[in-house]
Amino acid sequence: MGPGLLVKAVLQGSFSLMVFGWTQIVMDVQPLIVMITGSGHLHGFTHTFIGASLIAVFSGVTGKYLSEFGLKLLQIGTSGEATIIWVVAISSAFIGSFSHVILDGIMHTDVEPFYPFTLFNAFHGLISVQALHKLCLYSGLLGTGVYYGVRLWVQRRGI
Repeated sequence: MGPGLLVKAVLQGSFSLMVFGWTQIVMDVQPLIVMITGSGHLHGFTHTFIGASLIAVFSGVTGKYLSEFGLKLLQIGTSGEATIIWVVAISSAFIGSFSHVILDGIMHTDVEPFYPFTLFNAFHGLISVQALHKLCLYSGLLGTGVYYGVRLWVQRRGI
């Protein structure tokens, strides 16, 4: 979620962190099933760009409605802020699913992001797993600080 927090800080209302987070969950349903059943390819079709594209469409559509329901239930924002426009929902889901493939591709040897064209994982080992964890942590901390800094600045300016 760290990179998602940074994207939210930069794009503010043009990005849905809730849809992004929902997409992260949907991306890992297939690996969860493999871990529970003990059969299948751990990071299979869902961790390819083709699979991630299909998941992004599903997550964008379902995530829009789930997020709007959650925002209204929690009474976060005004009624206008509780509406997520389609382009924000779909783009947030694509950012979520594609970043998931890339970050898992860096970490896991069995990810095949460009399947069926090649089984080669061009992302694996680009940086160490330790550096990847730090990247996610620091991007989340930076994103949180920037997000609330911008909100505070906007409030004080009355924009």
